[in-house]
Amino acid sequence: MEQQNDGEVYLYNAPTSHLKDNARTALRRRAIGFVYQFHHLLPELTALENVILPQRIGGKSKQMATQDATALLAFLGLDHRLSHVPSTLSGGEQQRVAVARALANNPRLVLADEPTGNLDPKTADHVINLFLSLVKSIGISVLIATHDLELAKRLDRHISVVDGKVVELR
Repeated sequence: MEQQNDGEVYLYNAPTSHLKDNARTALRRRAIGFVYQFHHLLPELTALENVILPQRIGGKSKQMATQDATALLAFLGLDHRLSHVPSTLSGGEQQRVAVARALANNPRLVLADEPTGNLDPKTADHVINLFLSLVKSIGISVLIATHDLELAKRLDRHISVVDGKVVELR
C-alpha cells in the first residue's frame, strides 16, 4: 500500500499515515491479504509451499503453517493438489491457491482484484461464499474490485469512481 495523499486509513483501530516504510510493510504482512487478478504464485514452490511461505515469514512454526495451509487448501477443494507446482495446476486451481495464500495469516482486510475472473462459476461461487462467510463470522473486511455485475450484487456495498470522484452506488 502506498502512502495516502489525504485522509486516514485505520487498521486495528490505529491510524497508518504516520508509519514508516518498514512499519507499513510489517502491517501489510500481518493485516492484509492480497488476491491479484492473476495468481502470482511462486513457480518453483508447490501449492502447499506457496501457502506456507507467508505464514513462515510471519513467524508461524513450520508444523502449524503446514497444518493451516493444508486445511485452507482442502477447504478450497485442493487437498489432492498440495504437492503440485503452479504450472501443473489449472488456472482456477492456481487462483484458489492464491486465495488460500491471501487468507493464510488471518488478515483483517483482503484486497481482491477480480478474484473469480479465472474461475468456473461453481468454484467462483465457492470462493465468494468463503469471503462472505469470513466477513460475517469473523468480521474481516474484503474489498473486491470487479466488473462482474452478478458478483457485485452479492456484496454489501458498491463503490465506483465516476468522473474522478469516489461515489457509493447504493
